[in-house]
Amino acid sequence: MYAYLHSDNGWGHSNAGIVVGNGSSLLVDTQYTLPMTRALIAAMDDVGIPPVAAVVNTHANGDHCWGNELFPDAEVIASAATAESMPHDFPPALMKALLSDERQSTAAGRYTRLHFSAFDFSDITVTVPTRSFTGSLDLDVGGRAVELLEVGPAHSEGDVIVHVADAGVVLAGDILFADHPVMWAGPLENWIAACDRILETGATRIVPGHGPVVGPEGVTAFRGYLEHINRGIADGFQRGLPYWQTAAELPLGPHEHLALPERLVATTAAAYRHLGAPPVPPPEILERMAVAFFDAPARQLMASHD
Repeated sequence: MYAYLHSDNGWGHSNAGIVVGNGSSLLVDTQYTLPMTRALIAAMDDVGIPPVAAVVNTHANGDHCWGNELFPDAEVIASAATAESMPHDFPPALMKALLSDERQSTAAGRYTRLHFSAFDFSDITVTVPTRSFTGSLDLDVGGRAVELLEVGPAHSEGDVIVHVADAGVVLAGDILFADHPVMWAGPLENWIAACDRILETGATRIVPGHGPVVGPEGVTAFRGYLEHINRGIADGFQRGLPYWQTAAELPLGPHEHLALPERLVATTAAAYRHLGAPPVPPPEILERMAVAFFDAPARQLMASHD
């Protein structure tokens, strides 16, 4: 088994995993762009990975699947919810257009350019799964048993984790982050249950969607983070605070050191929806998240007085 890791845990730099069997292999997640996916293929070639018979997409976000087209001979597998949502997810052409529009002076425009301008979104054709499932799916990869477990909706509508029992490994996709995660779907209770599902496998090495490989203690710590913010968000909702104010005022305690706290805006908006608030349009969420990012010193000052 191999893990393909990025040293940058931020937006767009997602990990991948390769399960190597006898004469074939399984790739778990591609990359955000075609150049990034070609770099992944080159790294696989360098260590002699056998032909990729199947690609598993853990969910529909572009940083985990926009390189699918570079594996034309492979079966592409995902949960049914991911397969349904992938054609409607934020498209690469729109991302490219946003980055090329220098007239944008909004916080959202500045945030997008700051975090995504280094990526080349040219010539991407979103390539959807050719096989989907619900619940679980057992695969044979050159004689090795691999179990796909649907644990969404959590981070996204169709999250899947990949359990390779003989290696003691779980490839967790975006069920596990090194920094502040972002929740697009939820509810948070489902995400906490997904962490429990990882721990129940007994795996000793867990590869997150973003960040370094961890042991079970890393999953337990992340689960604690989710429980912590779940309580804080519920409190803000009960007090009648708007979602962006709850996100700004959340006391983070032992999680204060995590990067990208502005993601709490999106997570809180999604959590509020499950508590009964009306859905928030994505452009508003992005603008509020960007404002939180550029107002980070104020947020840090406020946190220091919690």
